[in-house]
Amino acid sequence: MNPAVPPGRGPKVRAAVLAAAIHELSERGYAAFTVENVAHRAGVHKTTVYRRWPDRDALIVDALDDSVATELPIPDTGSLDEDLRTLARSLVAWINSPSGRAVLAVMVPAAGSASPPDTTRHAFRDRIRQALPIVPRAIARGEIPAGTDAAEMIKTLVAPIYFRVLIPREPVTDTTAAAAAAVALTAARAGLFG
Repeated sequence: MNPAVPPGRGPKVRAAVLAAAIHELSERGYAAFTVENVAHRAGVHKTTVYRRWPDRDALIVDALDDSVATELPIPDTGSLDEDLRTLARSLVAWINSPSGRAVLAVMVPAAGSASPPDTTRHAFRDRIRQALPIVPRAIARGEIPAGTDAAEMIKTLVAPIYFRVLIPREPVTDTTAAAAAAVALTAARAGLFG
């Protein structure tokens, strides 16, 4: 055990800083996000933050990764239809949460940037990768054709949800989730991802 760090203090500080980062992104957006504001909100000194994260983008990546992993569990219901519906509903609920708003606060400015931060690419690439096992399980159950491209199927599931939020900036609901799941399922059953 490290005597310089009281037991439990490291994980508690990390959790407080990551939660504060999500709230800062959600409330202030990417452009106004500062390590100083995060430190103040978390009740720590900014040097404490910089000891763990070298810059604001590293902090944002870690906060988004932590948030996505916690709030978007990958379902395994035994049915592709239900897995897709559950995943889409979870995504919609997450987008409407402070964490989801924080991600959108990063995505929107990044879309107009010549060199967007890796924060959004990293968070979404990892999330799609985590959801991929849904597809081979469905293939093994005979629900969709062998050779179905898992990444394309998951991207097809989430694309209409993100499009609606980012382009016309319309709200997303469980109805949006159900429609996205139905489109992905129909396309997969028709062999369009193979």
